[in-house]
Amino acid sequence: MQAPHRLLIMLALRLQVRRSLTRNISGWSDNLRKQSKLSEVVYSREDKYGAHNYHPLPVALSKGKGIYVWDVEGNCYMDFLSAYSAVNQGHCHPRIVDAIKTQSETLTLTSRAFYNVVLGEFEEMATKMFGYDKVLPMNSGVEAGETSLKLARKWGYKVKKIPDGQARVIFAEGNFWGRTLAACSSSTDPACYSGFGPFMPGFVIVPYDDLNALEVELKNPNTCAFMVEPIQGEAGVRTPSDGYLKGVRKLCTKYNVLFIADEIQTGLGRTGKRLCVNHEDVRPDIVLLGKALSGGMLPISAVLADDEVMLTIQPGEHGSTYGGNPLACRVAMAALRVLEEEGLAERAQKLGEIFRNELSKLPKSVVELYRGKGLLNAIVIRQGFNAWDVCLKLRDHGLLAKPTHDTIIRLAPPLVIKEDELHKAAEIMHKVIGSLSN
Repeated sequence: MQAPHRLLIMLALRLQVRRSLTRNISGWSDNLRKQSKLSEVVYSREDKYGAHNYHPLPVALSKGKGIYVWDVEGNCYMDFLSAYSAVNQGHCHPRIVDAIKTQSETLTLTSRAFYNVVLGEFEEMATKMFGYDKVLPMNSGVEAGETSLKLARKWGYKVKKIPDGQARVIFAEGNFWGRTLAACSSSTDPACYSGFGPFMPGFVIVPYDDLNALEVELKNPNTCAFMVEPIQGEAGVRTPSDGYLKGVRKLCTKYNVLFIADEIQTGLGRTGKRLCVNHEDVRPDIVLLGKALSGGMLPISAVLADDEVMLTIQPGEHGSTYGGNPLACRVAMAALRVLEEEGLAERAQKLGEIFRNELSKLPKSVVELYRGKGLLNAIVIRQGFNAWDVCLKLRDHGLLAKPTHDTIIRLAPPLVIKEDELHKAAEIMHKVIGSLSN
């Protein structure tokens, strides 16, 4: 087939897909999603053979593209969870897909027993982009958190000269950074820690967004770090007061304590800046990245710090077989380039303001309040209404979201969402929540 003919066919196919998608979007206000036995087969298989450690919203997904996902019946939905902000670049972004295809045919894993040609390239890119001396790549967000705590304790003993075995780390009430035993040990959520003791010593909890309480604990000379989310995602998108992060930075500097910013969910454009801490122009001592670092393609996380902190760990003291593997590093570089070159942080900033304006118009009889920054937002459902039931109704009208802590619905679409798509999502929310207020 000649090139001009191929081009015409490709253009025709793209036009057909676009028309089909437009029909799907325009019909969302009227056509409810139908589910059949195909979905039930998926549910029953997972329930029969898998551990029951999650309670998924009943929808069986089989495909994703951009902000859209499709179930096994072919129903199309807007994804307003983005895999807990792991899919900031949209599902199956072609540039990231190309990176994973190319690298997977070249070299995927060497372990850190040898040098590989991709790791250093990623490390140079990440350190220059975020302004730190060193980066330590891991796989999951919770591994990044564990890594930061080991670094903080090691720094505390080697640099701050804390007596051996006495290092303390402060966490904020409502924190969430995973479900390992260390993460459970720092949690204030009974669902996370109940039945899993005994817990790790040396962890201290202070109220979130309370600088006075933080300073009381920072005064203890054995304190080596304060680890905090700039916005608490799993707690329901709890946003601190203006100036809180600046206050944290000032106090940590005053008492010679490391400021660890957990940007796993808030970083990489989600809140309208490259990092959420950039809103207050503060520089933490350690930054944790994950989730969208691969654009939702595969697990990779990273810990950023300067030499004074990072070089306290020596060979044999920390590592991971898959951490820094060539495949993950190549994918991460593609994901970071997409964020930067497509201006996704700026898009999140602009569209977030538009979206919160729409959220402000939701019926006050159902929605107690809304909050957020960029495209990380949430609504709080009043007592007497069930957030789970609201999410089921949203699903039936083509929008997927998930409750957290029973009364809160997190709303975090991929950052590639367009303004008209955002307005369409708002229409769905007005229709569903408006029906509850009648």
